[in-house]
Amino acid sequence: MPSICFYFEVHQPCRLRPYSFFDIGASSSYNDEELDRLVMRKVADKCYLPMNALLLELIKRHEGRFRFTFSLTGTFIDQMIAYAPEVLASFQELAGTGCVEFLDETDSHSLAALFSEDEFREQVAAHRHRMRELFGAEPRAFRNTELIYCDRLAALVEGMGYSTIITEGADRILDWRSPRYVYRPYGCSSISLLLKSYSLSDDIAFRFSNRGWSAWPLMADTYAGWLKQAKGDGNVIGLFMDYETFGEHQWKDTGIFEFMRELPGKILDDPEMDFLTVSEASARYPASGELSVPEWISWADAERDLSAWLGNDMQKDALKSLYECRDFVTALNDPRTTQTWRRLQTSDHFYYMSTKCASDGDVHQYFTPYGSPFEAYANFMNILADFRLRLLAAGHK
Repeated sequence: MPSICFYFEVHQPCRLRPYSFFDIGASSSYNDEELDRLVMRKVADKCYLPMNALLLELIKRHEGRFRFTFSLTGTFIDQMIAYAPEVLASFQELAGTGCVEFLDETDSHSLAALFSEDEFREQVAAHRHRMRELFGAEPRAFRNTELIYCDRLAALVEGMGYSTIITEGADRILDWRSPRYVYRPYGCSSISLLLKSYSLSDDIAFRFSNRGWSAWPLMADTYAGWLKQAKGDGNVIGLFMDYETFGEHQWKDTGIFEFMRELPGKILDDPEMDFLTVSEASARYPASGELSVPEWISWADAERDLSAWLGNDMQKDALKSLYECRDFVTALNDPRTTQTWRRLQTSDHFYYMSTKCASDGDVHQYFTPYGSPFEAYANFMNILADFRLRLLAAGHK
């Protein structure tokens, strides 16, 4: 029996306002709050509200047999509370069904796992507090920013008490293995590893509206048939994707909502298939073996590595300079300063600095608010220069 495991990442970054060299020392206003508000309102109307309503409808229609998993970033939560409180209420209503799992992650959607274990732990603890406070959840499963993962992260997360971690089912780490099984991370004794089935996930997240795709238009019964072909070849099909796929990346007129409205029924008409949350899947299916991932992987771009954020010297310089501030921020112990620094850690800022070409470059260009990667770098470094000046001034005081 292959179980279907839908996981949705819900994220909005805190966007930076245009900040010139002449603003350094003159303005500590870094965030473009009006742009954040406009984007949140737009995506709330196109994605969050209609999709949450649809998922609630499907849970009720299928009497709790339709189950799925969310991870909400702290930056998304901040904007949801500030600009779209009705979206928060709709997520809370879903949480109340008992059919939805919420994962933990770094609160700032950061790359802290690559630079500071202490900072990573603090951000995860902050996110865990939000999940408890807003949804009454005590997450047992973890996802790192952009599914960034390696063996030593699994060991760290296991030591923090989590029973499950998820990542990308990258071909180069699997070799002959299938992403449709639960694995035990190398060197760990209790935590389970669930993998994204990236081809099937990307059929929805990226190819759904592509009129040049041989499977267009993709219908629910066709896709359900593809999933049913996995019977006898795996236990869990991890369909991991951005939640903004629904209505924002794939617009309503593509038929994406109708597709999702029909899909659970097409799957559940087969008594050998069901839906599970991430933790339910790892609890039901024992690890089929140990999987070693010695080098960092992610779910981004064709390489599935760190090059989306650390692929050029601008990105490396920006990240190095940012994390060098940690000792100053920690010493000041000022909540507002810490919040500002953590918002600057959001991975999107460095994603915008990517100089990749071809199809990966097109994806980066789709998300960036900047005219070029160099503009993104200059704007960020101007803000960071001002932030560092203010840290030094506060330290002298």
